[in-house]
Order: sequence, then C-alpha cells, then structure tokens
Amino acid sequence: MNTKKLFIQSIQSTCVIPLLLMGMTSYSLSVQAQLSDSQNTVKSSQFQSFQPPKLPPNGAPTGRRRAGASRNPDCPTSLTRLTALVPGDQEKSFLASTIADNPTFWFYVPELPINVRSAEFVLHLLNNGKNVQNVYRTSLTLSGKPGIISMTLPSQPQYALKADQEYHWYFHIYCGDPQTTSDNFYVDGFVQKQLLTQALDNQLKAVKPREYIAYSTNNIWHDAVNNLGQLRRANPQDATINRDWVELLYAVGLPNLTKEPILEHYSLDK
Repeated sequence: MNTKKLFIQSIQSTCVIPLLLMGMTSYSLSVQAQLSDSQNTVKSSQFQSFQPPKLPPNGAPTGRRRAGASRNPDCPTSLTRLTALVPGDQEKSFLASTIADNPTFWFYVPELPINVRSAEFVLHLLNNGKNVQNVYRTSLTLSGKPGIISMTLPSQPQYALKADQEYHWYFHIYCGDPQTTSDNFYVDGFVQKQLLTQALDNQLKAVKPREYIAYSTNNIWHDAVNNLGQLRRANPQDATINRDWVELLYAVGLPNLTKEPILEHYSLDK
C-alpha cells in the first residue's frame, strides 16, 4: 500500500507542476500586458504638456464651438465641421482672454463649394449677458479650401477692446448669396481683454519668440493660439513648433484639427 501511495503521489506531482508552471507563465504574460497597457496610458496622459484652460464659473456665457446642422437642404452638410479654435467642452465654447487691443480669431473651415464662400464676422459688446452694442461687422469671401484660417480685428481705435469688458463674437458662413438668403452655419464665443501685468511681460520676454508658453500658463488663450499658429505658418517643418501645436489643441479638446493646414490670414483693416 505504501508503495502504491508513493507511486500515485509521484504521478500527481508530475501532472500538477507543469500545470502550475503554465498558470504562472500565463499570469506573468497577463501582468506584462497590463503593465504595457498601463505604460501606454501614462505616455498618452503625459502627451499634453499644456494645461487645459480653466473652466468658467457657473452662469458664465457659453457659445457654439462647432456649427450645428441646418434644415435647408441647399446647405452642404460639410459645414457642420466649421469649428472655432477656442477653449470649450464638446460643442460649447467658453469665454477666453486676450491682452491684445485687436485680437486674432482662429477657425477651421471645411471644403466649400463655389456658391458657399460668403462669410461674415461680427463683434458685439456684452453687458449683463446681453449684446448691447454692435462694435464691428464685416463680410469676406473664403477660398473654399479646407483648413485653418485666422482673422484680426481692425487696428483702428474704435474697434479696440476695452479692458475687463466682455465681447460676443460670431463667425457665419452663408448657404449661398447673403443678399438672397439668411441661412447660414455659424460658431460664436466670448472674449475679454486683460491688462498686461509686469509679471506676464517678464515671462513673455523670457520665452520669446515662443510667447505662447507664457500665454498658455496664464490662461490667455487667444494670444497663445495666435502666437503659436503664426510660428507654425512661418516654420512648417519645425518639429518643436509642430509638437507644441498638437499639444495645445489636445489641451482644449480639438485633436481632430492638429493635422489641418494653416491656410491664410485675413486682415480686417478697412
């Protein structure tokens, strides 16, 4: 009996050990896979070197960061991709800051048919959440090419933003001739001018020409995207500029626009 028991125990050990080894190997591979996934997640989360802009307080005005659909069948559905390069949450745009008297605004425009290239930029002074004064309005003709464009408010003093006041802007693209139709796709948002402090001025000088680093750190969105966008337009092959452009757009939730070309700048001076 003892010999028989020893024989059975030997067979059991011979079978169990490979099973244990197989189990340990499988567990090790599973752990390695989990670690690899975890490392990839960490790398992905570290990709953004820019901090997302601060969320607005409750009750702060929000606009439309991406154009909505139109009921007019003559309006091309591609216009729903019209996007303002501003901080926001999904479709909503948030109030953004500038220190410029005449700030620059950036937009992604999809490919446009030849009869849908009439656009309009409008700026209103805001008071207690209501548009109280039409500060500026102008029409322009777009090229029809898909990509990112920018436009700067006129340099004349009557169009300069006043510090600590909020403004409401709109960018429309009409579904045809504006003289015969009011149907359009639009994005809108809010901008507020801040005064340049000595501390910010020192930071800007320290990082020049990459002032967007200081602007972003101080939550001055319009000047951050404008400075970086201009550098990218002038230096399209610069790896650092391209990397920072990608990371800045990631920070505000616009990763789908990182590879879009920067087409042209519209000076709205009259």
